[in-house]
Amino acid sequence: KVLFTPAGDAITAQARRVLAETKELRDIARTFTEPMSGELHIGLIPTVGPYLLPHIIPVLKQHFPELHIYLYEAQTHTLLKQLADGDLDCLILAQLESMENFGSLPLYDEPMMLALPTEHTWAGREQIALSELQGEKLLMLEDGHCLRDQAMGFCFAAGIGEDNHFQATSLETLRNMVAAGSGLTLIPQLAIGQHNGNLGVSYLPVTDPEPRRTIALLYRIHSVRRPCFNEMAKVISQLIKGLF
Repeated sequence: KVLFTPAGDAITAQARRVLAETKELRDIARTFTEPMSGELHIGLIPTVGPYLLPHIIPVLKQHFPELHIYLYEAQTHTLLKQLADGDLDCLILAQLESMENFGSLPLYDEPMMLALPTEHTWAGREQIALSELQGEKLLMLEDGHCLRDQAMGFCFAAGIGEDNHFQATSLETLRNMVAAGSGLTLIPQLAIGQHNGNLGVSYLPVTDPEPRRTIALLYRIHSVRRPCFNEMAKVISQLIKGLF
């Protein structure tokens, strides 16, 4: 096993910053000539990527044909480090208070809806107040997913607990657990798509208050690719507004 000394750690950290700045130099040259061209490395969280990308990739290719997009999926803490180190150009994720060191362009606000088995007594309702779930225990994602933390914030405030017998690795696992009749959960609206009432799961809007999250495009605050990010954010926002 090989470990860095404290001096080695410091040198490695500085080397990463130098490499990131070198990439910024190349980006500066490109930005002044062709801001919507070249490689763009985008990181996405697992509760956004699979549901957002099928909508936006064809549109981004149509609007920016000279842009070569590379996609990476990971949890929030990993993506933030990769962005800070210069490994990624921007991120699309749920905005949290801990992200104030990065530039941010809000893309859309997304409600979370209650997912329940189609045979549940609430399945025929038009909506449900969050207070009505008091005393219930909801299925949740495993630790590390920001959606878990956001959903738990709403649930704890309303007196709703977590089913500690199970934690899912993905939204699709959660959806199938609900279909199997193993419990209830909160699912972001974009992940529902056209599946309401299908696959054994029904979805209800939640009110008073409505659980929501803001999906944003994050970038290094002094990035020279800000014009590119502005144009991308504008296209994505208009597209999702039409979907919602």
